[in-house]
Amino acid sequence: MTIVQLREKNLSPVEFYREAEQAIIVARRHGVKLIINDRVDIALALKADGVHLGQDDLPVEAARRILGNAVIIGLSTHNLEQAKQAARLPIDYLAIGPIFPTGTKESANPPVGLAGLAEVRRTAAGIPLVAIGGIDASNRNQVLAAGADALAMIRDIWAS
Repeated sequence: MTIVQLREKNLSPVEFYREAEQAIIVARRHGVKLIINDRVDIALALKADGVHLGQDDLPVEAARRILGNAVIIGLSTHNLEQAKQAARLPIDYLAIGPIFPTGTKESANPPVGLAGLAEVRRTAAGIPLVAIGGIDASNRNQVLAAGADALAMIRDIWAS
């Protein structure tokens, strides 16, 4: 299954809504699931396939009540403790990162590395695990071997 997350931190809510509206049209045309970053309201209004929440966004339980059980909900985590807490929540996948240093997004969180990723995999057994941060063609196989089920890659996709 291919999932695209629409992430835009700098647009106004109405601009992001319009962008998401167009993105859903394209996603449906190509059989791709579209996840809206942060904005439960926009995901609900557009009947998106899901929402991806960060540590400072609406709590997962509230998002699940609003969106229902059929919608995909993912949660970003940045360390083992957050991953342990996330594993107890009604989520469909958990993201962990940054795995490696990255220039794509500034983060106050230190890289978890491959060993940290493997530990999160053990902690969150049974929950699909998406690795993010500094992942490219040169290290993706190592990341998958450490326990990731999926990879979030930006630089390699945009650079090509």
